[in-house]
Amino acid sequence: MPATAGFLNEVLDLYFLNEAHVEIGDAAGLLPSAAPGSFYISLHTGNPVAGDQTTSETTVGTYARKAVARSGAGFTVAAANVSNAAAVTFAQGSSGSETIQYFGIGENVSGAGTLFMSGPLDTNRTYGNGITLEFAIGELDVDLT
Repeated sequence: MPATAGFLNEVLDLYFLNEAHVEIGDAAGLLPSAAPGSFYISLHTGNPVAGDQTTSETTVGTYARKAVARSGAGFTVAAANVSNAAAVTFAQGSSGSETIQYFGIGENVSGAGTLFMSGPLDTNRTYGNGITLEFAIGELDVDLT
């Protein structure tokens, strides 16, 4: 049986917006973190969903995952969907060239951390020497239904 959109929104609000999931356990519910921290956006040349944050991750020179705050300034949650609430810009590539097909959202700034979700880009993007990648508001979008 699939989860309802309402339930998914509550879970996404807790994880991505750091908002309480009320009336679970007691009236206060599952509480947000005192220090919300960030999740990290990664770029991938193939579908990483069966792996971790390093699966098919780009190796373009100067690439680094981008921190996005666990708040309404970082993410938007609506209708069992999560997307970036602000533009996400990656450093200009210093070497190599790769075709980026997917993005990921995970827990670690580097290394083989847990990949929470991933999604295909609407259009593949070339990333490499002299190229700066920027993703507009809402462009990094994952639908959980």
